[in-house]
Amino acid sequence: MTLLQILLLALILDALLGEPDWLWSRLPHPAVLMGRLIGWTDRTLNTGSHKKLKGALTMATLVIGAWSLGTLITMLPGAGLIEAVLAAILFAQKSLCQHVAAVADALRLSLPSGRTAVARIVGRDVAVMDETGVARAAIESAAENFSDGLVAPVFWFLLLGLPGLLVYKITNTADSMIGYLTPRHRDFGWAAARFDDLLNWVPARLTAGLFALVHGRFDAAPLIRRDAPLHRSPNAGWPEAAMAIILNLALAGPRSYEGRLQTFAFVHPEGRHTAGPDDIDAAVRTLWRSWAAIVAALVITMLF
Repeated sequence: MTLLQILLLALILDALLGEPDWLWSRLPHPAVLMGRLIGWTDRTLNTGSHKKLKGALTMATLVIGAWSLGTLITMLPGAGLIEAVLAAILFAQKSLCQHVAAVADALRLSLPSGRTAVARIVGRDVAVMDETGVARAAIESAAENFSDGLVAPVFWFLLLGLPGLLVYKITNTADSMIGYLTPRHRDFGWAAARFDDLLNWVPARLTAGLFALVHGRFDAAPLIRRDAPLHRSPNAGWPEAAMAIILNLALAGPRSYEGRLQTFAFVHPEGRHTAGPDDIDAAVRTLWRSWAAIVAALVITMLF
């Protein structure tokens, strides 16, 4: 199987199967195994002095290990099918869409139900959210995680094969666990956060362009370039800005973490400041349109 055939099969498998409970209730998901490994390094090495150096050496070891494992797998008999299955497991299209759509369904039932559903996909305080806050959080998660969970893995798989995909996933997982500016992780997680920023730099901008493309918004580039830097993240602002412009919503903005209100700037501030379940549904449709565009591009490339 060629790299493009493997990737196409992986995208289709992920879209059809997602993350079946019957499997992952019995076996540990690869992302869970990555998380356990990173958690162990955090507990074991994030102590004493020279934490930044320890964190950098930890990330270097994780990257080398992921690359070596990916290379070894590509040498196995029937490697193409194994790579397709592993890539499908590590892609997050269907599961992301399901989790985001569940917020819209719950919000239609009641605000408390919406808060409970969105708490499964965001880390901010949900108890203080109104309907707009719940919808905005779900839409922001959809935009950012489509970049992190599908576009970036596809990009690195295309560029460097399965080793590149595993390096990206271990880095992204490390960033989500230790890449925070907290007293505990400011130094130890520095390398993970910076390397994750580097690996997501191109995919985040590709995601923004893809969102605009599938909606025919060829005029959106100047607004996306204007609004993306308003976000606190160097990368998340790009897909969020594109989604905000497409839906004509103001995203990001003030939110509460651990009881503290943080006054982040709005992305696309001239957009609507009210949102609801229908806007979440529109965001999910954008994710599927974008997935379809990636699949179509692969098929066309293979044919010609």
